[in-house]
Amino acid sequence: MDDLDKPHFRDAGEAREFLESLRWPEAPVCPRCRTIGGHYRLDGKAHRRGVWKCHACRAQFTVTVGTVFGRSKIALNVWLQAVHLLCSSTQPISSRHLQRLLGVSYKTARSMSRRIREAMKDESFARMARWVC
Repeated sequence: MDDLDKPHFRDAGEAREFLESLRWPEAPVCPRCRTIGGHYRLDGKAHRRGVWKCHACRAQFTVTVGTVFGRSKIALNVWLQAVHLLCSSTQPISSRHLQRLLGVSYKTARSMSRRIREAMKDESFARMARWVC
């Protein structure tokens, strides 16, 4: 559990910035039109944190669009904790144990572990998970 003291495991904003640096090392990429760069961050009271707008197609997107973390109400730092726990453990972690470690419901822990294990089959997610671990 000492590894979970890193800032991206404790704060959702830090987790988002960490994931942005992993997914977009040079510049954000629009998931809709695949344009690299030329995007701007939407800041202000009307927008939630981490929302970008594409200059080319005018679509709004975040770093979680098209990932295992997308379309989830679970905080991004909790997702990164789950990825870390599932990838760094020498023994398989049950959903019950994940529930106790993360402080989420059993249904949430089961859903998260299923989504993460399914995503680990994809090489790009497996590479990202190595950075998280």
